[in-house]
Amino acid sequence: MKKSKIFWGYAVIALVIYAVVQLLITTEVIDLYYKNMLITMCINIMLAVSLHIVIGVTGQFSIGHAGFLAVGAYVSAIITTKLMLPFPLAILLGAVAAAVAGLIVGIPTLRLKGDYLAIATLGFAEIIRIIFLNTDYVGGAAGMQVKYLSNWTYAFFGVVLTILVISNFTNSRHGRACISIREDEIAADAMGINTTYYKVVAFAIGSFFAGLAGAIFAHNFYIIQPTTFGFLKSFDILIYVVLGGLGSLSGSVIAAIFLTFVSTYLANFPETRMIIYSLVLIIVMLYRPTGLMGTKEITQLFKFGKKGGTK
Repeated sequence: MKKSKIFWGYAVIALVIYAVVQLLITTEVIDLYYKNMLITMCINIMLAVSLHIVIGVTGQFSIGHAGFLAVGAYVSAIITTKLMLPFPLAILLGAVAAAVAGLIVGIPTLRLKGDYLAIATLGFAEIIRIIFLNTDYVGGAAGMQVKYLSNWTYAFFGVVLTILVISNFTNSRHGRACISIREDEIAADAMGINTTYYKVVAFAIGSFFAGLAGAIFAHNFYIIQPTTFGFLKSFDILIYVVLGGLGSLSGSVIAAIFLTFVSTYLANFPETRMIIYSLVLIIVMLYRPTGLMGTKEITQLFKFGKKGGTK
């Protein structure tokens, strides 16, 4: 009953946030610049949370997340631009295609560990990018023109769905199995947990939501190019997770919001943008080496000490 009340409480807060922002957009209090920033923020949150399940929950060091973003972006763009099918269907199929790509990448590579896994995932992401780069059907190096279909509604409910699914997965017995793999894979294997299975499942879920973000990302601009999905994009997503705190979902969300604000406002200073951006990251990590939230969730900050003892 208590969990049900908490869930509906969060649901009401989410709907109020959506309604207020939608009203401000409709009345043009929020102009196109800030609307685009909000959609970009939602996309970054989806990417951060989807990588969080791989690195923060399961403890697998993946730096190829931009590859799954690219799969979702290109597949959804093909569906809306070439096949002229509805955008919601394109979002779903883009996410499913990214999940399939995650399975194809995950099954052979997730038997590896540490640096070897990172190199393998980076390699697969580059393979995905090069395939799109050399495919004339999607425009090749010149890029692919895409219809502008993304809006605040798609972006916001994409974030809600991503957080809801990954949060529930983390708190389930499957999530606890993934956490045990992160803490000690050998011990988890000795206790009878199928470590490879759970690593692949977490990887596929993360890829699915990266593809979901990719579909909304593609249709937030009028053109997508393979260069957008290079390894630097994977590192940007990795920064959200590390800065927020490994193991903290809310930390990843806060870091994505914070860095989206920083990078958006620094766009006015192109010459010094990356210097200031780097300094912000260095200062944060010096004062918060475990990330903004560490391993804690924001909900824990609102819980006061429980009374001990028995009556």
